[in-house]
Amino acid sequence: MLLSELAQKELIQVEEGIRYGFLADTDLLFDRSSGAIIGFEIRDRASKIPFLQKKETSKQYIPWSEIVLIGEHRILFGRTHFLEGADFDE
Repeated sequence: MLLSELAQKELIQVEEGIRYGFLADTDLLFDRSSGAIIGFEIRDRASKIPFLQKKETSKQYIPWSEIVLIGEHRILFGRTHFLEGADFDE
């Protein structure tokens, strides 16, 4: 499957049923030395609305290991993690 095909899929957290938008709305995180996909950084939803003041929020990402299922229209994943505690370089 091509990354462009994945980008059109909707992200849904399985445990709480929260919709996180589409994969195209995330940033790809990968290991610089090996090129392996680490996960997908979730962009701040408030930054998409220009008239709202930006708040200082901690960035979240979906680790590749948390992806449960890649379906025809959706990607189901377990939970998000915070970038501050991540064991890789941004």
